[in-house]
Amino acid sequence: MKHLNWLAVVGALVVAACGDDPVDVTGSYTVALTNRENGCNFQNWAVGDTTQGVGVDITQSADQASASVQGVAGGFLDLWLGGHVFSGTVDGNDVRLTIVGTRAGSMGACAFTYDAEIAGTLTGDALQGNLRYKAKTNGAPDCGALTGCESRQEFSGARPPR
Repeated sequence: MKHLNWLAVVGALVVAACGDDPVDVTGSYTVALTNRENGCNFQNWAVGDTTQGVGVDITQSADQASASVQGVAGGFLDLWLGGHVFSGTVDGNDVRLTIVGTRAGSMGACAFTYDAEIAGTLTGDALQGNLRYKAKTNGAPDCGALTGCESRQEFSGARPPR
């Protein structure tokens, strides 16, 4: 799903590495996503497919950060997950942001949502890391392979020089 690639872009904007004082990740990033393993068996997901040019705006206050995915990618996240703004923390150069999914799906007696988690590192004005999509289920037998599944995209992005 190329739309899932846009989610990864959002993740890329939130990236950083380890440390004590948080770096300033604020900025408007342009992100590229590459599909990797598809443990949740998303349709139209081909390993190696890329999505370019995803806009992500990151704001920060102390060690708290938010990444807002822009444009069509943000709209897709709203429809699929129930939101397009990741929130979380910055620790040194490391960024960890999450969207907790609120859009419910079902498959027989299985009820589920998906969360999206960004983990990355900021080096200068470049962000790199992983965007992971994880299913949360009610544990019904109909959930099958959704139980504990995870799909992953790699992302890389950049903001204008500071």
